[in-house]
Amino acid sequence: MRLIFAFAAFALTAAAPPAVSVEVPVELGVQSPTPLSGRLIIFAEPAKAGEKAPDSIDANPFAGTPTAVAAREVRSFSDGQVATVDANTDSVPEAWSKLPPGRYHVQAVLDVNHDYNYGGRGAGDVVSAVTDITLPGPAAPLVLTKVIPAEDPFVPHSERQKAMAAFLPRIVPVDFVSPKLSAFWGRPIHMRGSIALPPDYDTSGQKTWPTVYQTHGFGGSAVSARWTAAHYLQLMTEKQLPPMIWVALDESLPSGTHEFADSVNNGPWGEALTTELIPWLEAHYRMDARPSGRFLTGHSSGGWATLWLQTRYPKIFGGTWSTSPDPSDFHDFTGADLYRPNANVYVDANGKPIPLVRMNGKDVANFEDFAKLEAVLGPVGGQMASFDWVFSPKGPDGRPMQMFDRRTGAVNPAVVAYWRDHYDIAYRLERNWPALKPDLDGKIHVIVGTADTFHLDGAAHKLQAVLQRLGAKADVRFIPGKTHMNLYEANGDPDALTKEIAKEMYAVARPATAAR
Repeated sequence: MRLIFAFAAFALTAAAPPAVSVEVPVELGVQSPTPLSGRLIIFAEPAKAGEKAPDSIDANPFAGTPTAVAAREVRSFSDGQVATVDANTDSVPEAWSKLPPGRYHVQAVLDVNHDYNYGGRGAGDVVSAVTDITLPGPAAPLVLTKVIPAEDPFVPHSERQKAMAAFLPRIVPVDFVSPKLSAFWGRPIHMRGSIALPPDYDTSGQKTWPTVYQTHGFGGSAVSARWTAAHYLQLMTEKQLPPMIWVALDESLPSGTHEFADSVNNGPWGEALTTELIPWLEAHYRMDARPSGRFLTGHSSGGWATLWLQTRYPKIFGGTWSTSPDPSDFHDFTGADLYRPNANVYVDANGKPIPLVRMNGKDVANFEDFAKLEAVLGPVGGQMASFDWVFSPKGPDGRPMQMFDRRTGAVNPAVVAYWRDHYDIAYRLERNWPALKPDLDGKIHVIVGTADTFHLDGAAHKLQAVLQRLGAKADVRFIPGKTHMNLYEANGDPDALTKEIAKEMYAVARPATAAR
């Protein structure tokens, strides 16, 4: 039986136009042993005169929303069935009825794993060819004909990866079932990662090695953690890093990243790391189990995670080197002050749009563009939804409460109060510094570029001001002109900051050796 769901796009004329329905049906053209379900997403971009259709169309959140996107959920979708999407409801940058009349390149994607927001289209997703349609006007069905195949994630795609690939066989996998997380979820929950042991590692003597716990940013995974560990081993083998044990941890979840926070939604990831996984690792590997031998580092969401772990568990770790961390002071949540009266993440107190993404010194996407695109691509897995899963209390429906209204940008002050009391790092430091100081003073290192792509330097400045008011010994560095993406590069060396951080860690763990 053919199923027709509702998709309507309308075009406006200059004066009081009638609503002209434009149906763009999408047909499932592949056979599956069981019906498919997922997020059905349609992308459209204006076609230039004489231009050949591209191979694929996608939305780029780093450039606003020049691509129009519409989506809906589909369930029990079988070969030969047809579905359409109401492009005036779940759509960006606006209702498709407001798109200028003309010819468009269009492509449909069925996101079967609901992970488009985190990693884009991937294995198992079903896509159509790119087709031209004219709006307004009738259109032939977009036929989903290609299932994206799974690929070996460890096949190198660049010269840099080729150099790392030789070290992949020597990387030790971590797959630990956490009792605390398993109890929280009622099923086995695995903590995964990869270990790079130093070239001189052996188990015959009493020697131990300083250990660095590293975690990735948004979009990372257990796969990227293995590549990261291989790169650390490469650098140690080339004697560009001091000999340490590097543990690259995976912090990804279907909801985004858990950031090793102890969360009512994601579970006690910080507790599980500090009371279960680290003791297990130290029992199986020759790790320096003193606080002065345990370090943290991470970038972006991983930067926030490691800053959080250091400040939440100061007795466990000897220091964090957190780079470009997600907001550590919610007075500047990538530009929005969550604490101002009638706070709104889309516009400031003067009604001016709040920028979110800047490239080459120019703002290219604002907070509203980014958040609304994410909401259309799917309700889970995106950066803003991930923040809710980490920071928010549970709502009446058992799901995390949204910090802000995706339609208007209005902030929920009750949710923000919960965020502040539990996860605003600067607020927590200011309220608890006398108790934290003996175990935390001198251990905080934050490094961010003055041109950070997501304006994360703003929150870092506010954190620095709090630390200065407290008289804390802390190292907050701002690297002139550096962005979120090129922070680690200097003088043509893409690993310059990695080497600097490792040297500083080693000087804490082995001061006599490092001083030679």
